[in-house]
Amino acid sequence: MATIRALVVEKGEDGETAASVQRIDESRLPETEVTVAVEHSTVNYKDGLCIGPGGGLVRNYPHVPGIDFAGTVEASSDDRYKAGDKVVLTGWRVGEAHWGGYAEKARVRADWLVPLPEGLTTRQAMAIGTAGFTAMLAVQALEDHGLKADPILVTGAAGGVGSVAVALLAAMGHDVAAVTGRPEQEEYLRSLGATQIVPRADLAETVKRPLESESWGGCVDAVGGAMLARVLGQMRYGASVAAVGLAGGANLPATVVPFLLRGVNLLGIDSVMQPYESRVRAWTRIAELLPMEKLEAMVVPATLDDLPRLGADILKGQVRGRVVVDVKG
Repeated sequence: MATIRALVVEKGEDGETAASVQRIDESRLPETEVTVAVEHSTVNYKDGLCIGPGGGLVRNYPHVPGIDFAGTVEASSDDRYKAGDKVVLTGWRVGEAHWGGYAEKARVRADWLVPLPEGLTTRQAMAIGTAGFTAMLAVQALEDHGLKADPILVTGAAGGVGSVAVALLAAMGHDVAAVTGRPEQEEYLRSLGATQIVPRADLAETVKRPLESESWGGCVDAVGGAMLARVLGQMRYGASVAAVGLAGGANLPATVVPFLLRGVNLLGIDSVMQPYESRVRAWTRIAELLPMEKLEAMVVPATLDDLPRLGADILKGQVRGRVVVDVKG
């Protein structure tokens, strides 16, 4: 049986977890319908939780993380895919409950895959990745609820979801206000199309009044927690907030006042179990809308050997843009 390189997370008898790059037998991959030769993956916040101490989201060990990947079908028992097809996968608990993309090969269910959009390379697809896919879902949700007024606020703007959201909204012609706690990120965010930089400290204070001045015509919130509560009170009448992240915590110290008196809509975005049609729509639109030069500006290249360090860095908020892992590199 052939062997493949993979990042494997193991749990010792003391309950501690450790991640290392190993060469494993291909026979250890899950027995599912489609075998994909993985070319590129990414590093997301969930990946950091899976790699880090304690294992976070992982339930069974040993485990191969990597919540998304793009590559070429090597073998398939499902008629929808044949050898040589380019595919992309996000969601479906891959990299959490099912072995994921941090290996030279992956076996997954055919239902979880989407054909790679025309004109995209596997590297570009993973520069978009779960974060970009989620950003597109958030933007589509805002559109579906009548996105009209500017500026549009993006919190956690220098991260994976935030970076793509800024670039997408700017490409659609919106004025984008990008929130960041690091002044050195201003040039990067303006290069993506942000027209205004909002210091994170301006939104970090505890909510003192349930309603403040109407400042934002929409928001993609990639932080959650106290910042989301503060933003809700600053939305214009009838505006929507698409919430996609929990980096700031799951608690929402807000009142019902913004919803009752300003008609604010809070839209929860879950990228995990999207229907096939929704996934194809999002991938197609993002491939059409996102300027490739801005996408390239977000990319931080990495290899499997970099993953233990990057998994820790992303949990500390020290990763900017989109980390693209060259699995074969």
